Amino acid sequence: MKKILLIILALPLYQACSTNAVTGRKQLTLFPESTLQQEALSQYKSFLGQNKVLASSANKDAEMVKRVGNRIANAITSYYSGKGLSKELEGYQWEFNLVDNKEVNAWCMPGGKVVVYTGLLPITQNEAALAVVLGHEITHAIAHHGNERMSQVAVAQGLAVAGDVFTQNNQKANAIFNNVFGPGAAVGVLLPNSRKQEYEADHFGLNFAAMAGYNPREAVAFWQRMAQASAGNKPPEFLATHPSDEKRIERINSYMEEALSYYKPVSN
Repeated sequence: MKKILLIILALPLYQACSTNAVTGRKQLTLFPESTLQQEALSQYKSFLGQNKVLASSANKDAEMVKRVGNRIANAITSYYSGKGLSKELEGYQWEFNLVDNKEVNAWCMPGGKVVVYTGLLPITQNEAALAVVLGHEITHAIAHHGNERMSQVAVAQGLAVAGDVFTQNNQKANAIFNNVFGPGAAVGVLLPNSRKQEYEADHFGLNFAAMAGYNPREAVAFWQRMAQASAGNKPPEFLATHPSDEKRIERINSYMEEALSYYKPVSN
């Protein structure tokens, strides 16, 4: 009887598991993507309104962020379209902004809302390394890693996910969203990305950067610089959820042959 009860209780969770169209991995995704995108847009607008956004028309770095970001977005769109998976990107309206902030950080919200902090640029140093970062962060979004993490926490907290949980003034749902996606959240402490998610973001992000015409070999040097930036000091915020270690670089090198097969240099 106990075994039957466990099966009955687990059935809704099993039904909520979906196979990611690109990574091929099964994920628990309880939240509708459209709901997350709507909430993300609200949070994104609020963040931009409270921070100094550098205009691409007047700032070369901001123009670079938009240019690199849009190339990657176009590469991803073409890749998904070529596999008959355009529906997977439904609702994505890409935005790339550079914010004047000394933190070493970048992030992407559901729906393609991306921010790069100026503090990251001295470590990326070139467009290809920036493309590696953007590919990584965008992969987290399109691979539904945030939805997966939110769903796991929702189950752990016994949150009933039904309808538009955010507009029902559901404090639990809003708290989980902010801890996963909120720009000011200590994500690495509260809800760290799993190692599996990080490797997926490295793997497919590297491919997407290469598809956009950026040399994926720059990834190794970039992560080495990130490791140096944290040596003997408090790690940059970016490293809170993006551990830089020898294993990561080993994995990136193992992905390199595949990424290089997509690489065709483009000129600015």
